[in-house]
Amino acid sequence: MGLGSVLVYTILALLVLLFLSSYSPFNTTTNHHSSNRHRRLKLRSNFTLSPSHSHHQPVPFDPLVAELERNREDKQWEKQHIQHSHAELHHHEDSAPAHESQPEWEDFMNAEDFINDEDKFNVTSRLLILFPKIDVDPADSFIDVHELTTWNLQQAHREVLHRSQREMELHDKNRDGFVSFSEYDPPSWVKSADKDSFGYDMGWWKEEHFNASDADGDGVLNLTEFNDFLHPADSNNTKLQQWLCKEEVRERDSDRDGKVNFKEFFHGLFDLVRNYDEEESHTDSHHSDNPMDVPARKLFAQLDQDGDGYLSETELLPIIGKLHPSEYYYAKQQAEYIISQADGDKDGRLTLHEMIENPYVFYSAIFNDDEDDYTDYHDEFR
Repeated sequence: MGLGSVLVYTILALLVLLFLSSYSPFNTTTNHHSSNRHRRLKLRSNFTLSPSHSHHQPVPFDPLVAELERNREDKQWEKQHIQHSHAELHHHEDSAPAHESQPEWEDFMNAEDFINDEDKFNVTSRLLILFPKIDVDPADSFIDVHELTTWNLQQAHREVLHRSQREMELHDKNRDGFVSFSEYDPPSWVKSADKDSFGYDMGWWKEEHFNASDADGDGVLNLTEFNDFLHPADSNNTKLQQWLCKEEVRERDSDRDGKVNFKEFFHGLFDLVRNYDEEESHTDSHHSDNPMDVPARKLFAQLDQDGDGYLSETELLPIIGKLHPSEYYYAKQQAEYIISQADGDKDGRLTLHEMIENPYVFYSAIFNDDEDDYTDYHDEFR
């Protein structure tokens, strides 16, 4: 960061700090979300051992909040893992007459008290600290979609890797820093699921998936490879991308001929591609009652390189990123939404002043939404 940028940030920070005593994001009258004044912040509680594949959960904007949530999630994860893997211990604890239970959410509540103590966690002060960390490409006193997407993606990768490392510790039985397939067991929720559940009758938890994740072919997965195994959509491993295509063919191939015909493409894959493209272009044409036969046939023909009227695994490669969106896709979505809400002059970028004027756009993920007067707040990223 150049000397000029440092001076600009210093001057801006000093000017803003002059108003801290009279301005608070919790009681401001200039915020266009003024109905949220004095609202208590609450950490999210959506952890489950069975991950949701229907709704993507974005990570918090603030790394400090993310750390608090990780600590809370780790405690939940440990408890649920014991319940699923050692049911006899859990039953013994519940039935022991002299058992003295500990407050389950003690640390959780302390964390909420912390983020609601303005002396300890002042949202305006946090934005002052975070702004120059985001405004880096270029450091020009503005945050654009690219910079905010990069920031969101960094937070997402940190969250994903943390969960993967925690999961890997369970499977690394000999504690050598690697997981072999013989050490690996599918998640307990997969074992107890019925055959209609996600991934049960596909290859998601089988050896073929494991081997595709083994980028160096040494028979074991290191942390990076294990992370790819759990999150193949974010991997650059070509073997995993090809495996994803194979799984799509397996899932969509209703007549079991090993390929995807137009009917199978139209009644499944095309909707996913169309929704992805329309989210990118911010259109809503998919709500039309008219059939999308013409654009579907056009895309099908483009993918059908050999012109045999079927799509093979290889021919699905160009659209696999749309069938399985990566963290980048969601990070950009979140960045565009935040900027659309906080960009007062509608120039497509954020100033420090605009961020401070709209603090709840950035911290909305941890609002307590149980209160009646909060129902109209636009918060699809919670």
